[in-house]
Amino acid sequence: MPTLHIDHAISDLAVWRGAFDPLREVRRNAGVLHEVVRQPVDDPQRIVVDLEFDTVEHARAFREFLVDTIWATPANAPGLIGAPSAVILDTVLTDDLRR
Repeated sequence: MPTLHIDHAISDLAVWRGAFDPLREVRRNAGVLHEVVRQPVDDPQRIVVDLEFDTVEHARAFREFLVDTIWATPANAPGLIGAPSAVILDTVLTDDLRR
């Protein structure tokens, strides 16, 4: 399952969430099947987002939407610092070690 992996610096988590949360339906309509948002335990000024899609094409299209529409306009992406990194990953191996 392709994953759009996004990593970027933020100024404030609450401000960032204020922009991210309302776009839930936009993400769903773009083909996002599952999303995980993480923050490094030692860096409150960074956020990591993994968005899973059923196809690489959907992931690419959404990355283009983020770059061209969201991240290109500071008012659309409050809380961001600098340019985000966004790479599409494909699963090579997965294992549940809890068993």
